[in-house]
Amino acid sequence: MSGSSTARRTVLKGAALAGAAGLGAAACSTDSKVGHAENPTPTAPVELGAADAVPVGGARLYREQRLVVSCPAKGSYKAFSAQCTHAGCVLDKVEENEGNCPCHGSRFDVTTGQAVKGPATAPLPEVPVRVEGGRLVAGPDA
Repeated sequence: MSGSSTARRTVLKGAALAGAAGLGAAACSTDSKVGHAENPTPTAPVELGAADAVPVGGARLYREQRLVVSCPAKGSYKAFSAQCTHAGCVLDKVEENEGNCPCHGSRFDVTTGQAVKGPATAPLPEVPVRVEGGRLVAGPDA
């Protein structure tokens, strides 16, 4: 009888490990288009601060708000979700107008949102942005 209970435990352990491995693979799936957040973009307007904090020809990461804003020309702004479209991690830095995902190394052009280095393939979702009283406001109705 001890032989069959040992075999049963081995089968149960194997099933548990296979299930855990499957969950791990799903967490890093490259099929994700918006990462793990239900809403990778703001669901209400978000004030980001002074518009002139974003340099002309450059970009600024608003990590806490999960947004990145670029300024292609004076007074013109574009905003994107700063949440990687591969696995949902928030970008950690912007260098030379490329946003970096610290989880798997994806990189995005923060002036267009396009993925420039995988594993992410989908672009960052664009977010409406406007200047109101010299301050940037991003999100719906912006």
